Amino acid sequence: MQKFGLMKPLSGIRVIEVGAVVLAPYASSLLADMGALVTKVEPLEGDSTRHLGHAEHRGMASLFLNCNRGKRSIAMDLRKPGALQALHKLVDSADVFLHNMRADSADRLGIGPAALRALNPRLVYCATYGYGAAGRGAKRPAYDDVIQAASGVAALSERVGGTPAYAPTIIADKTTALFVVMGIMGALMERGRTGEGRELEVPMLETMTHFVGVEHLNGLTWQEPRATSGYTRLLNPHRRPHRTKDGYLAVMPHSDSQWRKFFTVIGRPEVLVDPRFTDNASRSRNIAQLYMIVGETLPTRTTSEWVALFDEHDVPYGHVNTLEDLVADPHLGDVGFWHRLDHPSEGALRVPSFPVRDGGPRGDATPALQPAPALGQHTAEILAEAGLSTEDIETLVRDNAVKTT
Repeated sequence: MQKFGLMKPLSGIRVIEVGAVVLAPYASSLLADMGALVTKVEPLEGDSTRHLGHAEHRGMASLFLNCNRGKRSIAMDLRKPGALQALHKLVDSADVFLHNMRADSADRLGIGPAALRALNPRLVYCATYGYGAAGRGAKRPAYDDVIQAASGVAALSERVGGTPAYAPTIIADKTTALFVVMGIMGALMERGRTGEGRELEVPMLETMTHFVGVEHLNGLTWQEPRATSGYTRLLNPHRRPHRTKDGYLAVMPHSDSQWRKFFTVIGRPEVLVDPRFTDNASRSRNIAQLYMIVGETLPTRTTSEWVALFDEHDVPYGHVNTLEDLVADPHLGDVGFWHRLDHPSEGALRVPSFPVRDGGPRGDATPALQPAPALGQHTAEILAEAGLSTEDIETLVRDNAVKTT
């Protein structure tokens, strides 16, 4: 009988992450989800996310807990020669080195690609930061809001609501992190064929411009523009969850057959023959009027009444869940999405499943991850594995080059 469960294709792969905030830490947490052994190198004061969000204990805030499961923590001051030499020893046996500082900063610290790949030619070296190193923005600091603005995300909100706005999630960091994971996985596959590592760069601005442009280049897809930028359906102010008699519901017919079912279900058969709405092209041109019909109709029934009808006729819809709703969502319960992870200092934590699965149902699967580490929790252990003696480690601690808990 086939056993479904967690996918661990990176078991045995050693990753060193010199990351902060969300970008590199989130990327390496996904690598840990897939089985990689991730060593998180933190400054002596710790990653700043240790203090962002709700915290039961100092240095263990929610954002850190969510981005750093499954890792070991070593606290080092890389400006100290002893700490840098110790990191170089770790690199000797590493498969992946990941950081999200600017390229010139990495070079100054002695952890640039030339230095580390000279130590370990099989190393996959991945740098991820705001702007590509070859461009004029390379030396500028960048955070998620900055890149949302620079990549056009904020301006798209202006076209809908009249003022620029940020998406209320860390979309630039997390999207770029997904590309980081793809790049690293591809480089590891190539190394399996050639035996050689590779240097990767994954800049946020370029990644988010790629991401946004998929649908919003529109007429700018042609070298000689054929129309304006922006995908009309997404920029329509009537595109939103619509009010029902007692709440809200997201309704999203897309194909011709789905729209035919929808118009039939809502009791508006005349719309089926309206030339403005007979196919995808005409509906796209008249999307504002189409959404107005949806918005006028849904308040005539309760949410549960619409849900029953849409389920019966296979019309795409979605409840407007709050974050609180998601932790009790029936579907997520069916698939075993949420798990309990007991943390030695923080107690019982709620953690999501890694969404890529081997296939099929796996309601009883549990994540084989350790909880997020305390600052420097594994410093002595990791340095000993790298060959440092107890006396060497004690010297580094006395010199304030490393920190242990």
